[in-house]
Amino acid sequence: MNRSDRMWGWLSPTGERPRSALGLRLVLAVFGLVITGVCAVIAASNGWVAAAILSVVLALVAAVDLVVVLRRRRSERI
Repeated sequence: MNRSDRMWGWLSPTGERPRSALGLRLVLAVFGLVITGVCAVIAASNGWVAAAILSVVLALVAAVDLVVVLRRRRSERI
């Protein structure tokens, strides 16, 4: 048992290393997409053009990340 395995035994309730962080990344991408989408709508309705554009760009980044995560999860399961 190496040092890394001992660390996971202490940190993880199951004592196993995580296989992938894609689940967490999926949650964060959805969260980012929702939050930036809401911010874009609020900024646009208040006439804050620069903030609305920035929020839309960030929402697009989150959407692309979401697609990448979903594709990687699907490829891991096959």
